[in-house]
Amino acid sequence: MKKVGILFGGKSAEHEISLLSAKNVYDAIDKNIFEPALIKIEKSGQWRMDAVSGFDVIFPILHGPFGEDGTMQGFLKLAGLPFVGPGVLGSAVGMDKDVMKRLFREAGIPIGKFIVLKNRVKAPSFAEAEAALAPDGCRSSPFFIKPANMGSSVGISKVNNEAEYAAALNEAFLYDTKIIMEEFIPGREIECAVLGNEDPAASLPGEIITSHDFYSYDAKYLDEKGAALEIPAKLDQETIKRIQDTAIKVFVTLCCEGISRVDFFLKPNGGLIVNEINTMPGFTKISMYPKMWEASGINYTDLITKLIDLAVSRFEKEQKLKTSVV
Repeated sequence: MKKVGILFGGKSAEHEISLLSAKNVYDAIDKNIFEPALIKIEKSGQWRMDAVSGFDVIFPILHGPFGEDGTMQGFLKLAGLPFVGPGVLGSAVGMDKDVMKRLFREAGIPIGKFIVLKNRVKAPSFAEAEAALAPDGCRSSPFFIKPANMGSSVGISKVNNEAEYAAALNEAFLYDTKIIMEEFIPGREIECAVLGNEDPAASLPGEIITSHDFYSYDAKYLDEKGAALEIPAKLDQETIKRIQDTAIKVFVTLCCEGISRVDFFLKPNGGLIVNEINTMPGFTKISMYPKMWEASGINYTDLITKLIDLAVSRFEKEQKLKTSVV
């Protein structure tokens, strides 16, 4: 029986989301083949464990900085432990929206316009940012400002005017020293789950239908009626195939492994725009990632088992490679 350390919490602003995911995984994991133990990282950085013992594999359900950005993945690699999810490289580039989008652009993956700002003193004026981010053929349009390295819609603002622009800059810089401004893309919000290592597969897509101005933190986690999830999304087969193929291309482009969720905008004219990837998406039993796989034929408990098996398989292949080189 494999001992599985469920690692959760962390120092990021997404701490509470991680707690929910960890509880769900602990309750649902197949205890006939796995012996789970909880490993909590407090917001202070202090570690707490059910018991001090060795682990065969780690399931790091950590979201945001210091957990999903390659930091923890590097630590686990140094410790010689297999772990669920992408490695150091995939995690790091998947977390940084600036680097992520530049790699997408290089690979020919469709993305929206964006501006990166590392020094708030050199921020463009509202008029300059609005003009640069307006969709083709438009003089002006709302746009988004967000921290470059954060998830769960933390620190994101939709900007419509100069007063909102100043407030949005202040909000985003609370969470990161680098922020990103993005074009507003009208359309449907579609997500697709990816699972696998060398030969990844994509789930049926799902759709987020929000009652808020956009899919904010409040809409996701605080307002029970903030959003409806339609899984699978009502799409024709050709569009489903395009979404699945693009999701896999994103996953491979960023050197991801194990688990990721790719988020899209589907424009009224049928155009597909990639918004971002989440290398450790929310993982409660009602989160999009497991629900999309459930709609695709893999239930929550079996999905946990598959992810752990993928982690162990990758680790064993890496160990064999090291042995053959030596």
